[in-house]
Amino acid sequence: MRTVEWHDTIDTTMRRAAELARAGCPAGTVVAARRQTAGLGRLGRAWDSRPGGLYFTMVLRPRLDPAQLPVATLALGLGVADALQTFAGVAVDLRWPNDVLVKDRKLAGILAQWQEGALLAGVGLNVNQRDWPPELAPAATSLVLETGVEHNPEILLPALAGSIGTHMEILETSGVEAILRLFENASSYAAGRRVAVDMPGGTVAGVTDGLTPEGLLRVRRDDGSTVIVTAGGVRPAG
Repeated sequence: MRTVEWHDTIDTTMRRAAELARAGCPAGTVVAARRQTAGLGRLGRAWDSRPGGLYFTMVLRPRLDPAQLPVATLALGLGVADALQTFAGVAVDLRWPNDVLVKDRKLAGILAQWQEGALLAGVGLNVNQRDWPPELAPAATSLVLETGVEHNPEILLPALAGSIGTHMEILETSGVEAILRLFENASSYAAGRRVAVDMPGGTVAGVTDGLTPEGLLRVRRDDGSTVIVTAGGVRPAG
């Protein structure tokens, strides 16, 4: 039986999950919330965590090296995408490395961190929200907006957690190549997509050219050179 700790409001499920991991909680433990006051996104950004969404962190203890974090992040995205397609009936796309999209609008985001000897898998899913701050509105969507039906986060959570566990097992048992292949099949962004990537040294434009064996994104610039994206915001380009 999976242990789930629910909160109506919490600062961040990631912080609480790290506490439980430090105390030796079993793999599969989940901290979930209906609202976060200090939600975390990738690269230190804030994650809008207003009521109506589902925010959770799952404590995983996979037999992986911390250097495999990029591939583990892809596996988590696949797990979330598969659960949403199966249990919520919504067709989704995956944008490297951690965004779950519907028609280029963000439905969910994933934050994976190694802490306290565990892999903490954080997920923020827009469930029943109908509006966002002006700066987020053009790029965000939710399950209710896409399906016309309100969804119960407490019913969605077991499906999401189970699918995440299944895809992490695929990574552990079938290897990195299996996850890379699944991601490339599930993502319109993995290859052949013209993108702009906001990187620490500036913006890189080009066409995506598949994933490296480490799960990083290749982008082929117009001059024929290839850039390996280790971190950065990927967005569509004209």
